[in-house]
Amino acid sequence: MSWTQETLNVIGSTLLDEFSDLSDIEQGTRITLRLVLAVLLGGLLGLEREQQGKEAGVRTHMLVSLGAALFVLVPDIAGAMDDAMSRVIQGVVAGVGFLGAGTILKRNANDEVKGLTTAAGIWLTAAIGVTIGLGHESTALLAAGMAFIILHLVPLLIKRMPASGDE
Repeated sequence: MSWTQETLNVIGSTLLDEFSDLSDIEQGTRITLRLVLAVLLGGLLGLEREQQGKEAGVRTHMLVSLGAALFVLVPDIAGAMDDAMSRVIQGVVAGVGFLGAGTILKRNANDEVKGLTTAAGIWLTAAIGVTIGLGHESTALLAAGMAFIILHLVPLLIKRMPASGDE
């Protein structure tokens, strides 16, 4: 089979068309910013979980946040209507719920439940990713900051409180 200039032109233009979703510098910057911020904020929350020795750590939280952002970013850029975006978000929430459920363990000896905070963190990380994907970066930063306070500082405050019955 001979590769003519026309064949190479068709292949080249097809490749350009396939990768044309980032042809606009403004849109490329916006998409890059949102995805990088989703990864960074997911990593921040995952870092705290990893420091606590939990299974779902930095990489898991980064991937959850990135995936959630991507799931809403692409339809949003494509012009999806509110009803379609609502279904996408519902799917993300349900899917992440299953992922979070996998982190919850019940120990038979004491009927002690472990992993609820990690599961809630994964769920929140997905919510932060969705928020970023929809272009609400300030809201996502605020939520991530609050989550970091809850995960990192609240346990320190609880340790300083006197136990019930101690006076």
